Amino acid sequence: MALLSPTRFLQIHTSAVPRSRKPSPSVSCSAENPDLDLSPARSSIPSLPAAPSDRKSNLTVFASATAAICAAAGGGFLFHFSSPPPPSGGGIGGGGGGWGWGSDGGGFWNNVFSPLPASASEDDQVSGVEWDSHGLPANIIVQLSKLSGLKRYKISEILFFDRRRSSTVVGTEDSFFEMVSLRPGGVYTKVQLQKELESLATCGMFERVDLDCKTKADGTLALTVSFVESTWQGAESFQCINVGLMQQSKQVEMDLDMTDKEKLEYIRMQERDYRRRIERSRSCLLPEPVQDEVVSMLRDQGKVTARLLQRIRDRVQRWYHDEGYACAQVVNFGNLNTRQVVCEVVEGDITQLSVQFLDKLGNVCEGNTQLAVIHRELPNQLRPGHVFNIEAGKQALRNINSLSLFSNIEVNPRPDEKSEGGIIVEIKLKELEQKSAEVSTEWSIAPGSFGRPTLTSIQPGGTVSFEHRNINGLNRSIVGSVTSSNLINPQDDLSFKIDYVHPYVDGVTNPRNRTFRASCFNSRKLSPVFTGGPGADEVPPVWIDRAGIKANITENFTRQSKFTYGLVMEEISTRDETSSVCTHGVRALPSGGLSMDGPPTTLSGTGTDRMVFAQANITRDNTRFINGAVVGQRDVFQLDQGLGIGSNYPFFNRHQLSSTRFIQLRSVEEGAGKLPPPILVMHGHYGGCVGDLPSYDAFTLGGPYSVRGYNMGELGACRNILELAAELRVPIRNTYIYSFIEHGTDLGSSKDVKGNPTEFFRRVGHGSSYGAGVKLGMVRAEYAVDNNSGTGAIFFRFGERF
Repeated sequence: MALLSPTRFLQIHTSAVPRSRKPSPSVSCSAENPDLDLSPARSSIPSLPAAPSDRKSNLTVFASATAAICAAAGGGFLFHFSSPPPPSGGGIGGGGGGWGWGSDGGGFWNNVFSPLPASASEDDQVSGVEWDSHGLPANIIVQLSKLSGLKRYKISEILFFDRRRSSTVVGTEDSFFEMVSLRPGGVYTKVQLQKELESLATCGMFERVDLDCKTKADGTLALTVSFVESTWQGAESFQCINVGLMQQSKQVEMDLDMTDKEKLEYIRMQERDYRRRIERSRSCLLPEPVQDEVVSMLRDQGKVTARLLQRIRDRVQRWYHDEGYACAQVVNFGNLNTRQVVCEVVEGDITQLSVQFLDKLGNVCEGNTQLAVIHRELPNQLRPGHVFNIEAGKQALRNINSLSLFSNIEVNPRPDEKSEGGIIVEIKLKELEQKSAEVSTEWSIAPGSFGRPTLTSIQPGGTVSFEHRNINGLNRSIVGSVTSSNLINPQDDLSFKIDYVHPYVDGVTNPRNRTFRASCFNSRKLSPVFTGGPGADEVPPVWIDRAGIKANITENFTRQSKFTYGLVMEEISTRDETSSVCTHGVRALPSGGLSMDGPPTTLSGTGTDRMVFAQANITRDNTRFINGAVVGQRDVFQLDQGLGIGSNYPFFNRHQLSSTRFIQLRSVEEGAGKLPPPILVMHGHYGGCVGDLPSYDAFTLGGPYSVRGYNMGELGACRNILELAAELRVPIRNTYIYSFIEHGTDLGSSKDVKGNPTEFFRRVGHGSSYGAGVKLGMVRAEYAVDNNSGTGAIFFRFGERF
């Protein structure tokens, strides 16, 4: 009476080289010892993309289905990407009622620790290209035992013959090809071929298997693997369990001398042990729809076959890998010869998180950055107790990279030697230098006689900048810069800015993300308020000098949405071309003279104002990139509130709201090299002011970021403003072309600005434009038509309009 345990595992051992004929995402695992290679292939693809940065920050997320395999194999393994399909077992071992990746008596993990089964693996081939001719007549069948033990045979072809189906296929086209370690073109000895046959015969995948050699005229052998596939009774249900971090049970072999009663008791004991194993396991992440799909596969097939289990394994692993769980691996099938198939998965549970700092030579060293700063940037899914996911690794890279403290960042999962199936996530960081300084100089060049370029001045201009970052290891920093167009005599137009940044106001361990910033500044900009209208004579420019201090606190709700509030104290001076203080705007008269009775340049009328006001800004931004195109929504509200402190006790409320929608017009497949979707951009901007308003703070109409087709401030200066714009972007190759239409109006408020600069400089207070353009890298080349005059012009602008 022959008895068979329904819970006995059928195990696949790892010595065979898996097939690599179908490209699909997977991960391979390679050891320092090249003779132990559990990878599906040795080829690799580039590492994951890093967040944009000027520094060399790259993410080394070595992930794959076999990462879980290596978790049990010790610390000498390294994970990397590869293009072949998810790793699968090579041969089959054991027998009875289950199928899995492992060796007899200990499951898969025991096999990793055990010596490799005897088989002709890729690295066991006879080295070199020399081989011996078989020396036999062509086209005859030779038994394996009749081959010479002294010759080295070259296998030119491998075929598979299914005895049950009576069909023959080329080896690489059969799903069992991954079970055989022999390869066409390889050179093997008789002993190696016999070991391969023994390995296949004892793996449990086949009820019967033979290796037949056929001689060829060129002296090589054609190998045919003839087999009868193992089958089990049909199943109607499917269960997927997570056996990661579970101790692998020791399989006890059935003694052939057992009585029938002892065999029956043995089977019952195996069933009880396996039921307890299932009870101790955790639920897997595999969703119900995929499990239902597997159940349909079982019911459609009828009997459970080895090929069906391969398909189930591939389907389960494909879901894990598509979802980013690249360390997940199907390690076993249990409960075969029952009405239920149990799929055991090691999902890649994170057991430990390690942060290491590296010096310039790549050696581990003590870092300056406090670990709490790093830990707060890590997503929860990358912490112990969660399953390792590639997307979490990418997010960790982006978050750490945003600190701007490191020149190189690596996120590496590696096996936990103390916990079977566990993953240790290692984060390796190279810190930037804490202190840096830079000097850049420039000379202005203008066309001279005959168009030859000449220096406008021998006096060099330039910028001196310095930075002290990561003070006390808490990401605090001091950044400063000094700029002048005349470094020899810088007091003429010296501008400077010094910033102190203090993140984690509420403590580095507090989840609330608030940052304090303090600035001391002195800047000069050309005012667009005092600008002539269309066709007007050139207006003498008015420069706005601002010097003061600003302090604010920014609270980040998400990486793009934030709330900023603070206080500004500044002195504003208006100056002419000679750097002298000017009190009124100037325009040219028809007689050639200058009118000096223009609108006052300051609130006090002296050319210099001092004021203190509160400032707040809230940004809601959920935009994202789809193949390089921006999609989503962005809303910004800003408020400036005068406190009645300063020249003429200014009390005012200046507010503005902008809203932009990036509407995706067509669904596209996301991925590297894929074409972005066409985008419709809708934009609106409203601004208003009540109370005391100095001319230099009036809203201006016209310009590349207001109404295109006009110069800065060409349409007017006003208390209230409304701008509307629409832009259609159509992708072509590596860029996009676009068309746009825009309109801006002062809502009749220009007359309420002190001195009415809009009327004084002969501007109309409203305007529309339309046109088209193309994006060339960072440059926008566009043709815009001015509706007020009906003329068009070509413009080149840097950056984005919205």
